[in-house]
Amino acid sequence: MAPAVWVIVPTYNEAGPIERLLRSAAAQLALAAPGDHRILVVDDGSPDGTGEIAERLGAELGVVEVLHRTEKAGLGQAYLAGFAHALERGAQLVCEMDADLSHDPAHLPQLLKAAEQADIVLGSRYVPGGGVRDWGPLRQLISRGGCLYARLVLRLPQRDLTGGFKCIRREVLEAIELDSVRSQGYVFQIEITYRAVLAGFRVTEVPIVFRDRTLGTSKMSPQIAREAFWRVPQLRRTAPAALARVAARR
Repeated sequence: MAPAVWVIVPTYNEAGPIERLLRSAAAQLALAAPGDHRILVVDDGSPDGTGEIAERLGAELGVVEVLHRTEKAGLGQAYLAGFAHALERGAQLVCEMDADLSHDPAHLPQLLKAAEQADIVLGSRYVPGGGVRDWGPLRQLISRGGCLYARLVLRLPQRDLTGGFKCIRREVLEAIELDSVRSQGYVFQIEITYRAVLAGFRVTEVPIVFRDRTLGTSKMSPQIAREAFWRVPQLRRTAPAALARVAARR
């Protein structure tokens, strides 16, 4: 029987934290979805050997697969490739999480439990019980400001729109025309949630504690911030058009 729960982990040069992340995630999934899960590492040709480490752990743990890509094509494209792979293999629930241990795998059972009553579950830093550790005031201001900007422009009630720790039902991914998603970075996370809300799916948030990475280097860049500034308003036009195309084909 095909596993129902898939966790997608995009990687680029994450040789430092990847083994700890995969072992911890596998242990948590064994508790929350015993015998019914896979972890898919989507590696963009990491020159530091991340993909090879993941392959070794896959052979040992039995629940890890690696999707090797030949070049660094961006977070959004990595997730789209992971979604397609998981859906082709029968996934009913797809989770996203970072490879750098900023997302604690101990939160996975909580997200999966909440997904029993919702179509998308956002692991939220900005609801009661959630939080951020080890960030300076400027980084916190940028993050909170980005979430507020997206909420105001797109008129969404969710408090953490830029986070990348979430669970999504298969029906959502099939309904929101993934082929037309072009966003990268944080905007990819915003766009997926926005399209789901427009399509009438149920979105809930559960608290998580986000910890700044201690191994490797951050992928945050000025380009990602610039994309968020101009693409978020653009979503108000492109997302409804994408959903209209889906409706017209039905």
